[in-house]
Amino acid sequence: MKYGFDNEKYLRIQSEHIKERIAQFGNKLYLELGGKLFDDHHASRVLPGFQPDSKLRMLQQLSDHAEIVIVISAVDIEKNKVRNDLGITYDMDVLRLRDEFQKRGFLVGSVVITHYNGQSSAVAFRQRLDRLGIKTYCHYTIEGYPNNVALIDSDEGFGKNDYIETSRPLVIVTAPGPGSGKMAVCLSQLYNEHKRGVEAGYAKFETFPVWSLPLKHPVNIAYEAATADLNDVNMIDPFHLEAYGKTAINYNRDIEIFPVLDALFEGIYGHNPYKSPTDMGVNMVGFCINDDEVCREASKDEIIRRYYTALNRLAQGGDNESEVNKIALLFKQAHIDTTYRRTTVAARERAEKSGVPSSAIELADGTIITAETSALLGPSAALILNAIKHLAGIDHSVKLIPRDMIEPIQFTKTNYLRSVNPRLHTDEVLVALSVLSTHDDNCRRALEKLPELYGCQVHSTVMLGEVDHKIFKKLGVGLTCDPAKKKK
Repeated sequence: MKYGFDNEKYLRIQSEHIKERIAQFGNKLYLELGGKLFDDHHASRVLPGFQPDSKLRMLQQLSDHAEIVIVISAVDIEKNKVRNDLGITYDMDVLRLRDEFQKRGFLVGSVVITHYNGQSSAVAFRQRLDRLGIKTYCHYTIEGYPNNVALIDSDEGFGKNDYIETSRPLVIVTAPGPGSGKMAVCLSQLYNEHKRGVEAGYAKFETFPVWSLPLKHPVNIAYEAATADLNDVNMIDPFHLEAYGKTAINYNRDIEIFPVLDALFEGIYGHNPYKSPTDMGVNMVGFCINDDEVCREASKDEIIRRYYTALNRLAQGGDNESEVNKIALLFKQAHIDTTYRRTTVAARERAEKSGVPSSAIELADGTIITAETSALLGPSAALILNAIKHLAGIDHSVKLIPRDMIEPIQFTKTNYLRSVNPRLHTDEVLVALSVLSTHDDNCRRALEKLPELYGCQVHSTVMLGEVDHKIFKKLGVGLTCDPAKKKK
C-alpha cells in the first residue's frame, strides 16, 4: 500500500496549533470537533498514511484539562439515522462514543439533543440517558437560523437553550456525524457563558475540506461525496479572500454561519478575533501530504466508493436519488467514471465471460485477481481464497477446502438452518480454512496472508450480504458493489 501522508508530522504540528489556540482564549475554549475522533476511516482512505485514531492520540495529551460534550440532533433520532461505516443508529453511537471516550481517560460531561421540539423518540432517548445517569440538555430550533442574527443573539434565541454545565477549561464538542448542530451548541454556550460573566473562546477542529488545497482537488471533492446526503458544497471562503487576498477553501454551512459568530463575538468582546470562517479552524492536514498523486488516486477511488454505496442504498429502497445524482456530478469535476476503478472493470469482464456474479480484487502490487460464483462458493468467498493462494504462492489448481468438507456445511445450511443459498460465505470459508490449517500447510500459509489484504480494493457485480460486508471491513478492504441483487 502506497502512503501519501506523514502522520507523525501531522500529530506534531496539529497539536502545536491547538495549544496555541487554547492559549489565545485564556481559560475557556469550546473546540468543535468535526469528523470522527478515533475512527476517522474517511480520512485514512483519502490520505493513505493517516491513522484513524490520530485526533484521539493528539487530544489525549490534553485529557486532564478537557471534557467532552456529545451532540445529537432530535431529527436524526426521529429518522433512525445510521452511521454507514458502522451500521448503527446515531443514538446508539452516542452511547458507544461515550464508552470509548471514557475507556481512553476522557471525561464525558453530558449529551446535548439539538433541534429539539418534543419529538417522541428524542424524549424516549433522553429518558434512557437519564436512567443511565448521563446529564442531558436540550437546544431548540430557532426560527430563521442562521440568518436571523437579532433573534439568535437574544434571550429568545440562544438564551432559550439549556445552559450546559462544564467544569474544565477545554470543552470538546463532538457528534456521531455531520449536521448534528455542533457549532450552534458552541455558539449558544458563548452567549450563555457571557451572560454569566465568562468570556469563553471558540475554535473549530475539522479535517475537511482542506482549506490549503485547491477547490477541485480530489481530496476536497471526496469530502463533498461523503456529505452528499447533506448537500454540503465546498466553496472559496469569501471572507478570507476579502480579508487577506488569499484563496482558502471552506464549505457552505460554515460560511453561512459566520455572520452569526461575527455578531456574537462583537457582543462579547467588542470585536471578532476571526476575520473568516477559515480563521476559526485549526487544520494542518494539507501541509502533511508528502505524495500528492497517491492522495489524488485514493480520493478518486473514494468518490467512486461513495457513489456505489449511494446506488446500493437506492436499489434497496432508499430515498436518496438526489445523493446519487450529486455524486455523479462530482465525477465530472474529478474527471473520472466508474471504470477508473480497475476492479470494477475486471469484475464485470469476468461476469460477462462467465455469465454469473463475479468479483475482483486489486492487491498491493497492482495485481488483479478475479473469481466467480460456483455451486460451492459465492463470489466473495472464492475471491478471498484466490487472493490468499496467489499471495502464498500456491498454484490456483490446488483446492484448499475439499468438496467433501463443503458439501456437509451446505447440507446443514439448507436443511437445518433453512437457508435458500447453499453457497459458502466468506466467514464460513475462513472458519473451514482455519480448521484445516492445523494439519494442512497450504491452508496455514494461505491464512497467514490475510493481513496483506488490508488496504486492497474489491468490486462485486452483485450486492453482497451483511456477513460478507463485515468480513471485508474487518480485513480493511475497500468494497464496492454493482446495485444488482443476487438471484436465488
